[in-house]
Amino acid sequence: MAETPTTDPLTALAAEARACVRCAAELPLGPRPVFRVSATARLLIIGQAPGTKVHESGVPFTDASGRRLRAWLGIDEALFYDTAKVAILPVGLCYPGRLARGGDAPPRPGCAALWHPRFRPLMPGIALTLLVGGYAQDFVLGRGRMSERVADFRRYLPHNLPLPHPSWRTTAWERANPWFGAELLPALRRHIARLLA
Repeated sequence: MAETPTTDPLTALAAEARACVRCAAELPLGPRPVFRVSATARLLIIGQAPGTKVHESGVPFTDASGRRLRAWLGIDEALFYDTAKVAILPVGLCYPGRLARGGDAPPRPGCAALWHPRFRPLMPGIALTLLVGGYAQDFVLGRGRMSERVADFRRYLPHNLPLPHPSWRTTAWERANPWFGAELLPALRRHIARLLA
């Protein structure tokens, strides 16, 4: 009797998530879940949701925000996209569309609650989770103010580290908060270097 090939639970869950059409009627570009998961990853990055460039590429952070985030982390693209070490699981897996006043819409409601609790137990190697932006922070930590959390980043270590969203809009915020570059980024880079060595 031939054995039936088995799929590990993480691979099966990733396939299920990639096939998700739950919000298809509300997604202007249609469903295209974008994420990267691995049972061996040490770092988990939780962002908000893919933008249009990421929707097109199917690869997380293939935009200016991604370049800025990698600069903050002090790592290159090869390491950032090494799924054996880095997992990327946004609050919303699909591009949510744009707001009438400009900017991307919030992640679709219920997406994170549907997928994150199922993925997390299957990634036992995660030692640090970066909470990139207010949506990620609110999902993991509960409602709060992004700037206050980022300023108080030591409180959340060693398991979580809140960051602002790395969009161009953050430039003015960084200038107004020089401690971010002077204190947080060096600490972040030390953690990342140890974690991904």
